[in-house]
Amino acid sequence: MASAPSKLYADDVSLLVVLLDTNPFFWSTYSLPFSKFLSHVLAFLNSILVLNQLNEVVVIGTGYASCKYLYNSSSYSNRSLEDGRMPALCTRLLNNLEEFMIGDEQSIEEDPRGGTMSSLLSGSLSMALCYIQKVFRSGSLHPHPRILCLQGSPDGPEQYVAIMNSIFSAQRSMVPIDSCYIGSHNSAFLQQASYITGGVYLKPQQMDGLFQYLSTVFATDLHSRTFLQLPKSVGVDFRASCFCHKKTIDMGFVCSVCLSIFCKHHKKCSTCGSVFGETPVAVDSVVSKLKRKTPET
Repeated sequence: MASAPSKLYADDVSLLVVLLDTNPFFWSTYSLPFSKFLSHVLAFLNSILVLNQLNEVVVIGTGYASCKYLYNSSSYSNRSLEDGRMPALCTRLLNNLEEFMIGDEQSIEEDPRGGTMSSLLSGSLSMALCYIQKVFRSGSLHPHPRILCLQGSPDGPEQYVAIMNSIFSAQRSMVPIDSCYIGSHNSAFLQQASYITGGVYLKPQQMDGLFQYLSTVFATDLHSRTFLQLPKSVGVDFRASCFCHKKTIDMGFVCSVCLSIFCKHHKKCSTCGSVFGETPVAVDSVVSKLKRKTPET
C-alpha cells in the first residue's frame, strides 16, 4: 500500500512515537533501576510537550511477549496538573504501564520463548508505523512524525525479517527512526534502522545523565537538526540473520531471486523454491550494495 501524502504543520511541530523497552529479563540484570530510567523518560516526554503546544507524544510498551499503546497525548486535551501532584502524562502512563507489565509477565509464564532475552521490537515498530499512517490519513494537517526506540534488550535474530520490513516501510514513508540503546553491546538492528531512515543512533556512556542525552539529542525537531551537529553512526553492523536458524552470520548463501539468506547450502530456496547457487556470498557486501542504492532521506 502506498504511503499517504504528506500534509505538515510548521517545521517545528513533532509527533514523537516512543518505543519503551519493558523487558523484565533485561531490567532484572541491568545496573540502572527501571524506576530511575522511567523518571528520566517522563521528564523528557514532558519537555517535548512543553516545547510546542502542537507537539504530540505516543508511547508504546515493548515487552517480552507483547506490545501495547500506553499513552497518547492527542487523546487528552488537558495537560495540566491532576490533583495538584503530577502531570496527567505521568499518572495515565504509569497506570497503563503497570497494567501492561503485569500482563506481559503473565504471558511469559504461559508461553515462554525458549530462553530468548530479546523484547518484541518488531511488533512495537509495526504498531508505531500503523499509527503514523493513521495520522497521515486523519486530516488535512499533521506534525512531522519520528520514532524513538528506547531499547536495552539484545537483538532477537528471529525478528530480523519483520524488523527489516519495518525499517524499509519507515524509509518509504520518510519517518526517521532514532535509537537510544542502553544495553551492554550495540544493537545491529537499531544501527541499521537509524542509518537507513536518516535517524540518530546513540549509546549513552553515563546513565545518570540520561535525561541530558535525551533532551540534547532527541528533543530537537527534524527541521532544527539541519543546523545541529548530532552524533553520527560509526561502524554500523550490517550483518544479517539467516532465514533457516535465525542466527547472525558474516557469510552465507543468498537467493538471487528473493534475497533470502541461509547459513548452510540448500538445494533450493525454501522461500521461493529457486535452485540455489554453489558459491557463498558475503552477506554484509550484499547489504552494502543495497545501501548504496538507497536514496538519502
